[in-house]
Amino acid sequence: QVQLVESGGGLVQAGGSLRLSCAASGRTINFYPMGWFRQAPGKEREFVAAITWSGSSTYYADSVKGRFTISRDNAKNTVYLQMNSLKPEDTAVYYCAAGKSLNTIVGVTTARDYWGQGTQVTVSS
Repeated sequence: QVQLVESGGGLVQAGGSLRLSCAASGRTINFYPMGWFRQAPGKEREFVAAITWSGSSTYYADSVKGRFTISRDNAKNTVYLQMNSLKPEDTAVYYCAAGKSLNTIVGVTTARDYWGQGTQVTVSS
């Protein structure tokens, strides 16, 4: 069973930066796309960013383009989300994801769906 564990969340002032990490257990998600979703209070979970297994293509929600950067290090089984110029509206629980949830975004087909437990990001005004 694959486990995804997020870290790096916290409290930051508007305009500041945070870097989230997501570490995956084992090598069972080789060739899977990975990415991030977030869920703010009272809102549905929304897509934030995704990256192909090779790292050759990235995808972003319009709301974070130019501010967030996703990357991955397959040797470390880790995906990162560098968040700059943070805004209060970025406040949410951020979830790492791999596989099925990203199929339509990336344009691939993966059968399995993996999620982390989430990490809280709070941006003060």
